[in-house]
Amino acid sequence: MITEQGSIRVNGRDVDLPTDSRVSLLDLLRETLHLYGTKKGCNQGACGACTVLVNGTRVLSCLALAVQQQGREVTTIEGLCEGGGLHPLQSAFIEHDGFQCGYCTPGQICSAVGMVAELKRGLPSHVTADLLQEAITPSRDEICERMSGNLCRCGAHNGIIQAITETYQLGAGN
Repeated sequence: MITEQGSIRVNGRDVDLPTDSRVSLLDLLRETLHLYGTKKGCNQGACGACTVLVNGTRVLSCLALAVQQQGREVTTIEGLCEGGGLHPLQSAFIEHDGFQCGYCTPGQICSAVGMVAELKRGLPSHVTADLLQEAITPSRDEICERMSGNLCRCGAHNGIIQAITETYQLGAGN
């Protein structure tokens, strides 16, 4: 299970991959790089707390092996900050009480950023009404469907959806 060591970029910084090919991306982020924003929830891909962006696409880091990410760009919640300030979606979560305990918040935010990229690419979801339209308007139902893989057990769901809706209607979270 030992592999030749490669590297990935995590939040703009080159990082050596572990030599043990069994290490998950989540464990690399938390245990080796000490990036504790990415949470270990179910560790089975069911809750979304570990969601990060790999080359701009949302990935459940508990299900991805670190070595599979060689040569790719990984962005965690810590990497979304720009110029020392909060990402617009992080600010919206605060404004709309989109968190209570905050455990799922990093995964929710990373997932929402990835979701917007999917919308821009025209990727439909289960509830997309018109599969032939060029641009998908993120209605409440569309956002809820696309975010359904990220669970909030504290009841902040309405605040989360409001934060996402407001941020992307204003075009601030691009």
